[in-house]
Amino acid sequence: MSDERADGRGSTRAGFAVLGVAIRREPWIFTLSTLGSVLFGALTVADAWVLGWSTDNVVLPAFETGEVGAGSLVAILALFLGVAILRAVGIVARRLGAGIMQYRMQARTRRAVTRQYLSLPMEWHQRHPTGELLSNANSDVEAAWGPIAPLPMAVGTVAMMVIAVVQMFLADLVLALVGLLVFPAVIAVNVIYQHLAQGWMTRAQQLRAEVSEIAHESFDGAMVVKTLGREPEETARFAAKAEELRDVNIRVGRIRAAFDPALAALPGIGVLFVLAFGVSRVLSGATDAGDVVTVAYLLTIVSFPIRSIGWLLGEFPRSVVGYRRVRAVLDASGEMVFGESPATAGRSGARLDVDGLGYRYVPDQPLLEDLSFSVEPGRTVALVGATASGKSTLTTLLTRLVDPDSGQVVVDGTDVRDLAPGQLASMVSLVPQTAFLFDDTVRGNITLGADVSDADVWEALRIAQGDGFVAALPDGLDARLGERGTSLSGGQRQRISLARALVRRPRLLILDDATSAVDPEVEARILAGLRSGLAAGEGDDASGSTLVVVAYRKATIGLADEVLHLEDGRIADRGTHAELLARNPSYAHLVNAYEQDPEHAGHAGPGGEGVRT
Repeated sequence: MSDERADGRGSTRAGFAVLGVAIRREPWIFTLSTLGSVLFGALTVADAWVLGWSTDNVVLPAFETGEVGAGSLVAILALFLGVAILRAVGIVARRLGAGIMQYRMQARTRRAVTRQYLSLPMEWHQRHPTGELLSNANSDVEAAWGPIAPLPMAVGTVAMMVIAVVQMFLADLVLALVGLLVFPAVIAVNVIYQHLAQGWMTRAQQLRAEVSEIAHESFDGAMVVKTLGREPEETARFAAKAEELRDVNIRVGRIRAAFDPALAALPGIGVLFVLAFGVSRVLSGATDAGDVVTVAYLLTIVSFPIRSIGWLLGEFPRSVVGYRRVRAVLDASGEMVFGESPATAGRSGARLDVDGLGYRYVPDQPLLEDLSFSVEPGRTVALVGATASGKSTLTTLLTRLVDPDSGQVVVDGTDVRDLAPGQLASMVSLVPQTAFLFDDTVRGNITLGADVSDADVWEALRIAQGDGFVAALPDGLDARLGERGTSLSGGQRQRISLARALVRRPRLLILDDATSAVDPEVEARILAGLRSGLAAGEGDDASGSTLVVVAYRKATIGLADEVLHLEDGRIADRGTHAELLARNPSYAHLVNAYEQDPEHAGHAGPGGEGVRT
C-alpha cells in the first residue's frame, strides 16, 4: 500500500489534468454549469446581506418601537424570494450542465475504448481478460469522469468564498480576521484526508476490476463449474476478492467518517469565536449587531466552499486510476496498419499464396516457421496435424486476425496487410469450431445487419444443412436463439455460423473444424453443398470459392484436392489423402487415430490447443 500512496501523492495534479481534458472537450457546457454555480454562490452570499439588512433595518427597530411596518415585511419577503428564485436558477444550470458534461464524456470515452478494442489485434485481446476489458469500458470510465459532477459546484463556490470573504472584511475587519483563523485548520484537515484516503481509493478501483474479472469468468464458465461441482470453490474465490474490496471501502469510509465531522465542526468553532468577540465589540460600540450576524453567517457559508473543494479532491484518486486504466487501452500498441489497395473484384475463387510464414506466441519458441504453400482458385485444401501443430493459428493469420512475425499472406497477388480496411473481410470468411451466436433471431445472427434477402439466407442455410431445423422452429428466421444460441444444439449452432459466412459469398472460405459437432453424414452433405453451391458462375472459366479446411475425419479429408500435413509448425508432407496414407506412416497413424477416437478428434483440434493452436 505504501507504493500506492506514493503514487497517489501526485493525484491532485493528475486529477486536475483529467478535468482539463473534459473542459477542453466540452467548454460551452462547462461554462454554462460554472456560471450557474457562480450565480448560486453569489445569491447564497446575498442571503447574508439580506439577513444583516433585515436585522438592522427591521428586526432591531421593531424591538424599539414594538411594531413592524407592512412595507418592511413586503421588502424582506421580496428580497428573500428574489434571492431564492435566482439561486434555484443557478442550481438547475449547475446540475444540468454538470450532468450533460459528465455523461457526454462517459459516452465519448466508451465509444473510443470500444473502437480501440475492435482495432487491436487478437493477440492483444488474448493477453487481457474479458472481465478487465469490461471494467475498462464501464467502471473505469465512470471513475475517470466522476469529478465532473462536483467540479462546477467547486468552481462556483470558490467565487462564493471570495465574495463572502470580501463582504466579511467590509462588515468588520477584526471579526473577519478572527473568523478566518479557521481556514488553516480546515486546509490541514483536507490535506490529511487526501494523504490517508488516496492510496486506499486507488486499491479499491483496482479491486473493482478484479471482481469483475472473476465474476465474468465464473459466469462464462458456468457449464464447467456446474458439471465439475466447483460451485463452492468459485463462490469462495469470488467472495475472497469481494470481501477484500469491502474491507478497502470500509477503510475509506472510516477515514471519511472521521474527516467529515471534523470539517463540519471547525466552522462552528469559528462562529463561536466570532460571536464571543462580536458581543464584546457590540457592547463597546465598535460594531453593530447586524455586522456580527453577517460575519457569523458568512463564516458558515465560507465553510461550504472548502468542503465542496474537499469533495472534488476526494474524487481525484479514483478518477486518476480510472483514467490511467482507460488511457492504457487507448494508447495500446499493436493496432493493425492497413494499406489502401482494394480487394480484387469478382465472384470466382481467390488465389491464396503463403510465403515463408512464421509466428510465435512465446519468444524463442516458434509455432509456425517458414511455412509456404499455394492454393489455386476454386480448389479445396485440408490442413491436418496433431494438437499444437499450428492449424488454428494459421487460420487466424490467413484472415489477418493477427499478423505474422515473418513472411506474408497473399490473396490474388496482394499482401493482406496492403488491403484497405474491410477489404479482406469482403472476400474472406472464417468459420471457427466454436460457434458464437448472439441473443438475436436466426436472421439477425446470419445477416448481422447486412442487407441480405431472405432468399439468400435460406440458400445459405440450405448449403449449411440448416434449413430443415430452422424451418421447424416456431418463428422460422424470426426465432430468437438466446444468449450464445443456448436454445440450439452444438451442431445447429455450427450450421448457423457456417450460413453466416456463406451468405456473404466469400471467395476464400476457411473452416476451422467448423463441422466437428455434426454427424459424418450431415458433414458430407455440407461439404458436397459447399463444393457445388459456392460455384459463382461468371463465365465458363469461373471457379467456385477456394476452401481451406482444418479437418480430422477421413471423409472430410478425402474431399480435399490436396492435403497439407503439419508437424511442428512446418509442412511435413503434401499431396492427396490417398497418396499421404500410402507413403507417410506418421500421417496415416494420425488420421487413423482420429477415426478410432471420435471424442479425441472433436477435442484435439482448435478447442484443445489453448493459446498454441
